[in-house]
Amino acid sequence: MGLSRRFQNLIVDSSYAGAQWLRSIDLTRHLFGNTAAAAPAADSYNPKNKRGLRIQMERIRFPRPMLRLKCTYMPYHQRNIDCFPLADRKVVMVDHTGITRLCDVDARSVMAMPNIHKPKSDPISLFVPSSSGGGSLYVMERYPDPEDGTQLRYSNQFEAFVWGKSSCHCHLLPPPPFVHFNSIFTLVVGARDPAAPMLDPPTGTTGRPKITSYACVVGSDIYISTRGNGSYCLDTEMNTWLQLAKEMPLPFFSGKLEYVPELKLWFGLSAEPSRRLLAAADLISSDSQPQLIGDWNEFAPPEGWLEYQEPQLVNLGSARFCISRFFHIRSMDNDNEVIDSVVVFTGVEVMPVGHNGDGNGKVKLRMEKHKSRCCVSGSTMICSIF
Repeated sequence: MGLSRRFQNLIVDSSYAGAQWLRSIDLTRHLFGNTAAAAPAADSYNPKNKRGLRIQMERIRFPRPMLRLKCTYMPYHQRNIDCFPLADRKVVMVDHTGITRLCDVDARSVMAMPNIHKPKSDPISLFVPSSSGGGSLYVMERYPDPEDGTQLRYSNQFEAFVWGKSSCHCHLLPPPPFVHFNSIFTLVVGARDPAAPMLDPPTGTTGRPKITSYACVVGSDIYISTRGNGSYCLDTEMNTWLQLAKEMPLPFFSGKLEYVPELKLWFGLSAEPSRRLLAAADLISSDSQPQLIGDWNEFAPPEGWLEYQEPQLVNLGSARFCISRFFHIRSMDNDNEVIDSVVVFTGVEVMPVGHNGDGNGKVKLRMEKHKSRCCVSGSTMICSIF
């Protein structure tokens, strides 16, 4: 099997206005191991905090901060920090003014780099490594505003940081066709097809569409799916957008998809609002159907736990994942209602178990749940995990 990632990064709110902490944690050590022997002991642990909040689960405590990220001074309500993961435990930090810094977790250093052209209101990002070293970080608005395609060739809603051998630069990208409908685009089925028929622009697509799922595919291409406006491929070598066929499985997912080379499949959480289940699909095959890995949630929250943000899937390597779910729990403190923030980390492992039996030769998968651990953080919020 492939190599595992030993450490993951947490971006955590700081008590200082306009600042966040970057912390590192070894989720593999906490969530995996001798499951048969360790799981019963973990489930029987019943800690109690000073307000009487009981949680029947072993806790992960916050590790010590590695770096403090602080944005440019502005009035409190205008301050914001976005963090985008790179390879080799490096993180790009962008604040509300567009100032951009490269944070090296191992070296515990923060270095200047070219500023982003425009801060994003709700960004997504994907890092695409280069075979010659370095790579590119693509940053896109999750809810892009409509643009006039007759006037604008490049958009500050879509940008890329490109690292060469000794330097980095940031450049604008053309917007995808669903942002404006004055351009002509090509239908492709699982890959680029220059001979494919031309399509008319979609109709009835107004407002701000949402990029619902995204992935790095075929080495350097980026696939995105939108709500109600189809799926698209960004050819990162040519910086051109192409529309994907409706049969592609990307709309079945929500959020970022992770590639597992051992299984030659992409994994993500399903888009069904009430059941964000782990699922897999082959994104380069036109006839691939998404496969739910089990038909149950890996963690069933107790009564009264309210999920307050989308769950996150973290790839730990070797077909192992951490599924993180975010809850609010109400409790009483001297007759005053208090809301605690609880993050539950669950380790799951995906394994092949023969074939589907339908004659197509596709491997059937099963999910083995390992341990669940929680972090009770009070007013402190975990913003992202990667």
